[in-house]
Amino acid sequence: MGNNESTASTVSTESLASVTLEVADLGAARRFHAAFGVDRHVRVRESGAPSVGFRGFALALTVSGPATVDAFLAAAVGAGATVLKPAAKSLWGYGGSVQAPDGTAWKVATSAKKDTGPATREIDDVVLLLGVENVKATREFYVGRGLTVARSFGGKYTEFAPGGPGAVKLALYKRRALAKEVGVAVDGSGSHRIVLGGTAGSFADPDGFAWEAALPAIAAGSSARS
Repeated sequence: MGNNESTASTVSTESLASVTLEVADLGAARRFHAAFGVDRHVRVRESGAPSVGFRGFALALTVSGPATVDAFLAAAVGAGATVLKPAAKSLWGYGGSVQAPDGTAWKVATSAKKDTGPATREIDDVVLLLGVENVKATREFYVGRGLTVARSFGGKYTEFAPGGPGAVKLALYKRRALAKEVGVAVDGSGSHRIVLGGTAGSFADPDGFAWEAALPAIAAGSSARS
């Protein structure tokens, strides 16, 4: 797959500034995010919009080593998450996935095959993976909106340049492949239960993911509130 990789070095004029998960229970979602260790990276707001099955997205954490993967997954399960894929070694490293009580799928992974130190609570990257029907078409849609491609593997995967250090990265995956990656059935309908914040105004992408004007990304050390 690496032979098909293309990259861009230009600075993005637009980017993902915030990720807001729509949940039925604000208090429960905040407690889960704090226990899991992701409360600085996502916002929450209340919504009762109907949503059935796969919501078409997942959030992924990249960490330093297998022990840290295990620690994050254990924290999630301890806070009420359900295991979708137990942590295991793969061609690309080590990782697993869980489903939060609010329904969001989270993947935790590392490219390291062995630990070089004890487990930590540090997150190297947070990536929002959107499952789309046509990666190439949606990539061009976002490029037209001012986002800059950082990495692209043809019609399989695209990652956009982040808004700054510590910001959540935005990436596109084929919907069916993403569902398989996190361990859920691909079928789903209703609300995505997620809103993306940016500086390009309010719009919906080709797969119905909603964007709205947002403040800059949550600063490290602050609380992710609605």
